[in-house]
Amino acid sequence: MFSCMEHSRKEAVHGRGAQSGAVPTRFGLAEREVDADWRDHVAALANEEGGPPVKLRTTVIEEHPRTIVSFNQSPDIPFDRSINAYRGCEHGCVYCYARPTHAYHDLSPGLDFETRLFAKPDAAKLLRATLAKRGYRPRPIAMGTNTDPYQPIERRYRITRQVLELCLEARHPVTITTKSDRVLDDLGLLAEMARHRLAAVAVSVTTLDPKLSGILEPRAASPAKRLAALGRLVEAGVPAHVSVAPIIPAITDEFMERILQAAAQRGVRSASWIMLRLPHEVAPLFREWLDVHFPDRANKVMHVVQSVRGGKDNDARFFERMKPQGVWADLFRARFHNARVRYGIDNPELELDCTHFTPPELGRQLRLL
Repeated sequence: MFSCMEHSRKEAVHGRGAQSGAVPTRFGLAEREVDADWRDHVAALANEEGGPPVKLRTTVIEEHPRTIVSFNQSPDIPFDRSINAYRGCEHGCVYCYARPTHAYHDLSPGLDFETRLFAKPDAAKLLRATLAKRGYRPRPIAMGTNTDPYQPIERRYRITRQVLELCLEARHPVTITTKSDRVLDDLGLLAEMARHRLAAVAVSVTTLDPKLSGILEPRAASPAKRLAALGRLVEAGVPAHVSVAPIIPAITDEFMERILQAAAQRGVRSASWIMLRLPHEVAPLFREWLDVHFPDRANKVMHVVQSVRGGKDNDARFFERMKPQGVWADLFRARFHNARVRYGIDNPELELDCTHFTPPELGRQLRLL
């Protein structure tokens, strides 16, 4: 299903989540060498003089698709449309279930995914065209369901900001999921949208240990910054949700209760958890990460992961993929429920408002035309 470059030494790739470049072969594409940055890195490791590893460079390619809204009919997710302003994600979360999408472009779901990024600067323009179509029916647009809308390059491109500005103009509801406190760059805009019941934000917090976060999700905001962002969102009146995700047994599950407590102390009243998912190339990349960073417990981690996924690394079936089974899953579920009740996180029902949607104008074209 994939191939990885073998290490000449068992050394960590500092500042990145993936430890190698997994070469995609699922689509019958010819195998290729991994990117030059990784070859540079390996060469540096093998340097006879023992020089420092070459820093992996991040590159961004501007992409100009014909459409920007992705519609889906998946029966086990709570949204039917989404926008991804970027492909790939520099946060480098080793567990990211979106990594295999890079294989569609004959790129590595490993290091390519977090170093060879794509930006879609026409996103707001394309969205305007979609919203202006006759017969369009609004439902909340989900952002951050594949790659993070507030990853580092958002500060340069501001694509997410432009999409939100259009959604406010058209009174179209949006949900956001992120691991970045950069969401606060748009706090005023999000607060205005929230006043019209047009926006809700989920912040994913995986651990409270900054060192662990630094190797697990190396270029995401620190746990402290994410919790602070949740507090600021609550203060601004933006519906805020904490996602304890993913739960990685024997690695991050010990932080579950403390994350909920910290979120509750900041006024968050909505929370959920997601068990680790390892689709396609993510599984071998994650196993490699375990071997590098946690060789002492790698077997235990994967034993628990497989125990909740029917003996496999991953279960991709609808409804099953989001609902781990078995005693370990039941334990995590009970712990989460008990902590949520203990800290007063009552998960109030949130319904965003679609009733005031107004199709936007296209340039100077009058609506009646």
